[in-house]
Amino acid sequence: MEVLWSGGQPRNVQPFSDEDASIETMSHCSGFSDPASFTEDGPEVDEEATQEDLEYKLKGFIDLTLDKSAKTRQAALESLKSAFSSKILYEFIMERRMTLTDSIERCIKKGKSDEQCAAAGLACLLCVQMGSGIESEEIFKTLGPVLKKIVCDGTASIQARQACATCLGICCFIVTDDITELYSTMECLENIFTKAYQRDRDTNGVSSTHNTVLHISALLAWTLLLTICPMNEVKKKIEMHLHKLPSLLSCDDLNMRIAAGETLALLFELARETDADFFYEDMDLLTEKLRALATDGNKHRAKVDKRKQRSVFRDVLRAVEERDFPTEMVKFGPERMYIDCWVKKQTYDTFKEILGSGMQYHLQSNDFLRNVFELGPPVMLDAATLKTMKISRFERHLYNSAAFKARTKARSKCRDKRADVGEFF
Repeated sequence: MEVLWSGGQPRNVQPFSDEDASIETMSHCSGFSDPASFTEDGPEVDEEATQEDLEYKLKGFIDLTLDKSAKTRQAALESLKSAFSSKILYEFIMERRMTLTDSIERCIKKGKSDEQCAAAGLACLLCVQMGSGIESEEIFKTLGPVLKKIVCDGTASIQARQACATCLGICCFIVTDDITELYSTMECLENIFTKAYQRDRDTNGVSSTHNTVLHISALLAWTLLLTICPMNEVKKKIEMHLHKLPSLLSCDDLNMRIAAGETLALLFELARETDADFFYEDMDLLTEKLRALATDGNKHRAKVDKRKQRSVFRDVLRAVEERDFPTEMVKFGPERMYIDCWVKKQTYDTFKEILGSGMQYHLQSNDFLRNVFELGPPVMLDAATLKTMKISRFERHLYNSAAFKARTKARSKCRDKRADVGEFF
């Protein structure tokens, strides 16, 4: 419980919780994907009063981000993160975006590790809420240089640098139409994760291991940005990194091995998309490494880690050898989304990590995310329709087949939008 000072007297302000989200925040309900759960009878709710109460709390948390106590500031940031991930608050945030941006900037610049991490996480959610547009660009112009400074600051905590690297990638993905800024951000992230290439030659093993979490975050953020680069830049990056990334498959850290493997799968997917006859000269050596990881029985590894690694690298091996991807289906409300390629998986996993349990709700209601995943305008259906709505397997199969080529073309167009002036593809 936090304390908000008013008139010289302390006043209790409860932290934001899932209960503060209105009934429309269905992603927090256990029956979210069950249409029948939408029609359950319950007490009437005064939505206007609930919204006013929520906004009153959020205003209090915004004020508390300026508190003298670091613990209070961090708690306020975490409460705002919880609210932003579980509800669409576009109008409320629009009116206070500069105040929020200033608070985040101050907390990242002057706060310690935990506060910096919370502020970076809130910055991600702020841009997710605002979506692509001039307002988000203004936010990124303010926060971008601050995030880059922390990422490159060897004296800052690894956790803070890690959080800022992730935030930098996500915010740039959301707001940047400037090709120069996109390349600059990718170069900043490259300067971090490429240091992992020399890990085996690093005489200071402890330091290198300590930095692994930072290298992973920088690599994943860079990979996300690669998915929106124009084709000519994609080709350059593939030529630069495809021969070096396999070295990370030997890293002691499971998460680094997985990040490197999934990035390799994505690079092969993009390479083959740009050139159907793409040839990788070290294919035999690479597939041998991937097969070893997909069948790893090393007794020194934990059973859970081995299962996770084998599962991931079976998919990576199939992608590299057979150009295959195990399609996944994500359900949210009455809708279904098919994750049918590594580019889409990388994008989905990134936003799922940021939004957590709020991912389903945002997929259903957030215009920006729906645009990213080509879902169209939000589906507005009444409870009776939801209850009777049922899509047959055959219909889903037809839909998936018809949409496959359209999604592939849309991904290419998305990258081509950021092409340099004067270039043709």
